[in-house]
Amino acid sequence: QVQLVESGGGLVQAGGSLSLSCIASGGTFNRYDMGWFRQAPGKEREFAAAVSWVGDNRYYAASVKGRFTISRDNAKRTVYLQMNKMKPEDTAVYYCAAGPPYSGHGAERYDSWGQGTQVTVSS
Repeated sequence: QVQLVESGGGLVQAGGSLSLSCIASGGTFNRYDMGWFRQAPGKEREFAAAVSWVGDNRYYAASVKGRFTISRDNAKRTVYLQMNKMKPEDTAVYYCAAGPPYSGHGAERYDSWGQGTQVTVSS
C-alpha cells in the first residue's frame, strides 16, 4: 500500500486561491489513480477531483469544475489540487486518496488515504 501525506491547507478569503499537495511513499505511484475528496462539518465525504494513473483523464465534481485543477507529477510522486475562485462552501477537510486504475470518482474504490488537511474559506 501507498502512504499519503497532504499539505497546503489553510485559511483563504472567498475568491482567493489555494494549492494542495499530496506526496506518496511506498507502492508504485504511477500505477494508481489519484483522487481528492473532501468532508465538511456534519456532512459525508464527497468526491472533488481525480486523475488517472497515466494522467490523461481528469474528473471533477460539478461543484468544483472550472475552479479546481488536479494534476500529478509521477517523477515527484505527487498529486496537486489547485483551487481558484474559492467559496465558503469549499470549507472542508481535504483528503488525498490512491486507488487502482479506473477508480474515477468512487470513494469505495480508493484503498489508501491521507490524514487530511483543513481548508477554510472565509466570506
